[in-house]
Amino acid sequence: MSTITPELLSRFDVPGPRYTSYPTADRFVEAFDQADHIQALTQRQNGTFGKPSALSLYVHIPFCESLCYYCACNKIITKHKERSAQYLTYLSKELDLHTRHLGRGQAVSQLHLGGGTPTFMSDDELRQLMAMLRAHFSLVPGGEYSVEVDPRTVDEGRLAVLAELGFNRLSFGVQDFDSAVQKAIHRIQPAEQVFKLVQASRRLGFESVNVDLIYGLPLQTPESFERTLSQVQQLRPDRIALYAYAHLPERFKPQRRIHAEDLPAGGQKVAMLARSIDALTDAGYVYIGMDHFALPEDALAVAKRQGRLHRNFQGYSTQADCDLIALGVSSIGRMGSTYSQNAKTMEEYCDLLDQGLFPVVRGLALTRDDLIRRAVIMALMCQGHLQFEAINLAWLIDFKTVFAQELKLLQDMQEQGLVKLTDGGIQVTATGWFFVRGVAMVFDRYVQADCNRNRFSKII
Repeated sequence: MSTITPELLSRFDVPGPRYTSYPTADRFVEAFDQADHIQALTQRQNGTFGKPSALSLYVHIPFCESLCYYCACNKIITKHKERSAQYLTYLSKELDLHTRHLGRGQAVSQLHLGGGTPTFMSDDELRQLMAMLRAHFSLVPGGEYSVEVDPRTVDEGRLAVLAELGFNRLSFGVQDFDSAVQKAIHRIQPAEQVFKLVQASRRLGFESVNVDLIYGLPLQTPESFERTLSQVQQLRPDRIALYAYAHLPERFKPQRRIHAEDLPAGGQKVAMLARSIDALTDAGYVYIGMDHFALPEDALAVAKRQGRLHRNFQGYSTQADCDLIALGVSSIGRMGSTYSQNAKTMEEYCDLLDQGLFPVVRGLALTRDDLIRRAVIMALMCQGHLQFEAINLAWLIDFKTVFAQELKLLQDMQEQGLVKLTDGGIQVTATGWFFVRGVAMVFDRYVQADCNRNRFSKII
């Protein structure tokens, strides 16, 4: 990856959105409430925007038994296992509200359980949850059904239960194999444990196994992280998510337990990323885009080759762009041209459901400009190229006129070798794929007008 210089990496060592949506969630407003959400559900049911596609489902399980200091997720730290049983009762109420407006049996082609720690739930509770989902929706054959797994909470028997329940994809949170780093982030899990679980996953027939890594954690060095990368190459998961740690202790209280002086310097983070890119591509992984790598035969890599990549609130997906019903505290969904987010605290979430109300507390109805820019950003993020004529025909605009300023900004990126501009469109180069968030930001009207970007993670 000789074209990716330290200077180029340093230039993009800036905050920016991950574009799991556009506009991003920080633009949601409290004026959007359950009435707006019901209207969006009704429009889908009535076919206002044409024949609806299969749904995607996301279920947020917020519970964790212990606190990871780096974590910025919405979670509840508790040893009280009975809390998940009570939570299932409220998920059932939320499911009932959705099918009251959509009807039962709508096709679902994608399901993701996230957290928190979904495997905080017992086997019987997971069975109950899946039975509830199947009672309300129809999970179609060949769909993508995934669950996040904390290796400390499962054994081969628990993985067998997940396979029995229909999950075909697992995502293991590893972060780093170095014992000193694990101690510094309060997440001890020996590499041998992860290796055994991945081997068991393959014996059980899971279609894809993902491993999450984070660089920039306390006590990490380029040399120590290279050792972790070497172990990951031996593990050879189907997919690897490589995230940059964003230290924002003023926003995320758990991060206050991390000492700033233990964090690697900016130059070390850049070195970790550069070495990771080289190591993973040399090992045969395809760079999907936005921190994600996959083996060439994995469905995600195939979708990229065939131009079928999509993005939703869980990241890159092989599933077609579709409506997303998000269940549980703090979860974010999409319906038609709207986004909605549930209450972030358990108290407010449960209180609204006890009143027979959707727990939606904020969201956004997209404007025409938002929809056009979303189409542009998603084309760049997923396909790596954009044809002006396609946008012109779809939205009845003249791209070069509407986005004249943005095209001027891309001239500098063209000089850096990140994009190629032609009379007919924009092509992200092989080098540009590693900085695609920066390319997409050019078309983000909100980011371009906002000088304070510190609420986002860094691009690298």
